[in-house]
Formats: sequence, structure tokens, C-alpha cells
Amino acid sequence: MSNIAPDARPERWLAAFALLVICLISLGNVVVRYTTDASFAFTEELSVFLLVVVTFAGAAVAARRHVHIRIELIEGLLPVRLRPVLYVLQWAASVLLLGLVVWYGALLAWEEYSWESLSPGLGYPTWIYLIWLPVLCLIIIGRLTQSVVERCRTCLQAGGEYES
Repeated sequence: MSNIAPDARPERWLAAFALLVICLISLGNVVVRYTTDASFAFTEELSVFLLVVVTFAGAAVAARRHVHIRIELIEGLLPVRLRPVLYVLQWAASVLLLGLVVWYGALLAWEEYSWESLSPGLGYPTWIYLIWLPVLCLIIIGRLTQSVVERCRTCLQAGGEYES
């Protein structure tokens, strides 16, 4: 296996951009607060939304690079031929959980769209913020699938010399 980490470039760019915007609006808010004794009302709402984007985009990158927190003790104790079974079980549990988040997140976004709810700070429709949750979870599921295929293939090809 090569030493180059698998790439998740769109998610990396999305997370970096969201983090940059958080830094800029937070810095702008601090400067305005100290110079005028007032602050921008929208910064908290936008920062929380972007923090969720950073979190889920980062989770997709971690899934693609096989660096999610997991218990490797079981992996190390299993015979090499059984490790792909464990990888598939890990994948299935993750997909089940993320699938629930996709379903209920999409349901919540749809309800907010139907109710025409508006955000308190900016007055934007709340579904614009909420739709990102199921979309990013679907991306994570895709990256997890890429990861499990690669891990199983590499483990089987290398005769078990694969390090996770």
C-alpha cells in the first residue's frame, strides 16, 4: 500500500472554507463590538451553521482516510482472514447510524420547509441550514464505503500485512 493518504478534496475545501468564514466573521464581530459597543446579530447563527459543516466535512475526510476513532484491539486480535468481516460490520453499523441521521434530518428539513420557519438572526428559511445535515451524512456514507472497499481489498491482497 502506498503511503499517500486517500483524498477527499471537496470535503477538505468545504471544511477549510467554512472555518475561514467562521474566523473572519468572528474577528469582524470582535472588532465591531470593541469599537462600537454593538455586535453583529447574525454571527452566532452563521457560526453555528458553519461549525456543523466543518464537523461533518471533517468526518467525511476522516472516513476516507481511515482515521475515525475505532477500537483497534479487536482488529489486531482477529486472524487476517476475518478482518474484512470486521470492516464490513463497522461499515454497516456506521451506515445504519448515518442512515437514521439522513432520514430524520431530511424529515426535519422538510418540516421546516413546509412550515416556512425562519431563522431568528437573519430571517432565512431554516431548511437552508438543515438540509446540509442529510447531504453531508450521505457524503460520509459514500466515503465510508470507499474506505471499507479499499481496506478489504488491501487486506486481502497483502495477505493480511495491512495496517489500518
